[in-house]
Amino acid sequence: MREMGDWREYLMERLADPENAMNYLDVSLEEYQADGDTDFFLIGLQNVVEAQGGVSTFAERAGLEQETLIELLSNGAAPRIDTFNTIVKALGCRLSIKPREEANPTHGVKNEDYSPAPQESVISDLEVTTD
Repeated sequence: MREMGDWREYLMERLADPENAMNYLDVSLEEYQADGDTDFFLIGLQNVVEAQGGVSTFAERAGLEQETLIELLSNGAAPRIDTFNTIVKALGCRLSIKPREEANPTHGVKNEDYSPAPQESVISDLEVTTD
């Protein structure tokens, strides 16, 4: 019978891959934007740092002092944008802005997928003629 590892081991394995780490951090950031739960976001960031070699390895890769990274991960405050950018760059990513899905009520449906509905004239007494 195959022995199963625990969830933490599985998560660390997955987050060791930079692309998985980036996606995980993206979801953590989306959740933070939805509910403002800084602690949840910081736990996501801690998990990524741990899976990417730990504080000392990641801090060196990011060009941060270990103490700075430790304080960032443990103080419960949202990271400064420049510090967060440094962390994101160390993962091989960049910060970007894109529209929220709820801002677009079509949810991925393109305008060219549908022809416009026929419009009725508001003024029915008018005639258009050509000479």
